[in-house]
Amino acid sequence: MTGPSTSGGLAVRKSTRDIASERILAGIGLVLLAVACFATLDTATKLSTAGVPILMGVWFRYAFQAVATTVVLLPKHGPALLRTQHPKYQLLRGALLLASSTLAFLSLRYMPLAEFTSVVLIAPLVITLLAATTLKEQVSPLRWALVAGGFAGTLVILRPGGEAFSWAVLLPIGLVLTNAWFQVLTSKLAQTENPLTMHFYTGWVGTLIASLTLPFAWAALPGWHWWALLCLMGFMGTVGHFILILAYQRAPASTLTPYLYAQIAFAMLGGWLMFSQVPDRLSLIGIATIAICGAAGAWLTVRERRVPIEPAES
Repeated sequence: MTGPSTSGGLAVRKSTRDIASERILAGIGLVLLAVACFATLDTATKLSTAGVPILMGVWFRYAFQAVATTVVLLPKHGPALLRTQHPKYQLLRGALLLASSTLAFLSLRYMPLAEFTSVVLIAPLVITLLAATTLKEQVSPLRWALVAGGFAGTLVILRPGGEAFSWAVLLPIGLVLTNAWFQVLTSKLAQTENPLTMHFYTGWVGTLIASLTLPFAWAALPGWHWWALLCLMGFMGTVGHFILILAYQRAPASTLTPYLYAQIAFAMLGGWLMFSQVPDRLSLIGIATIAICGAAGAWLTVRERRVPIEPAES
């Protein structure tokens, strides 16, 4: 009498496990697709700096995202999309991301893609440092070791005092700091704010602030391919974030976050294909160190706090 029932129960449990595994695999696949979009965005951004004024490129990238987000979200959510308990923090969050994007555009003009992406991805480690020093959070010895390893990898890439060292390496450092504060503020706002509302305000705050510089930055582009490149940047940034949201709906952040570091591999591919840039041996060691320490540190962060960490992008 109990045989069929027990067998049916095992079948149901097995089916449930299979479905969960399939969702996790789908989430991983979506994360890899998202970081490929972000690496394509960075590659297109680096290409655009050769012919498009940087502030004009930043404005177009934000305007594309703001309009696309409004067209998709506002008809579905209506006035509820605009409600926020912390308008000042929404403004600050948008301004921080705009500053990060501007520094990313400037950094990509002077730095190879793989090295740039690796340095930017120490942001989760900087968040740990900020949490310990400003938020007075307890940090374990393991996490301190990962932070130290990530910064050591950064020094290997930048090589202060070496022939390749220049003032331009300060740009991604500034980007990491502004992005880290952006992530800290995001984690605080996420406790009370709708993530879609935050995404909506981020796009429009960046667009409106960047618009103030547009009269001084606007230039007539010499060919249609520059406009196509700007559209590609806006499209990849918008689609990448959308795919990332879909990924986090299918699998826990603790599972997906380490896969964000696959963006380094895509950046190396883009740098090789478009600019014939291949990291030297020391840079590869630094990149590997940052990827290992960063992925482990980010995994610990989301495991403890259950807060997804967004990849930095231009």
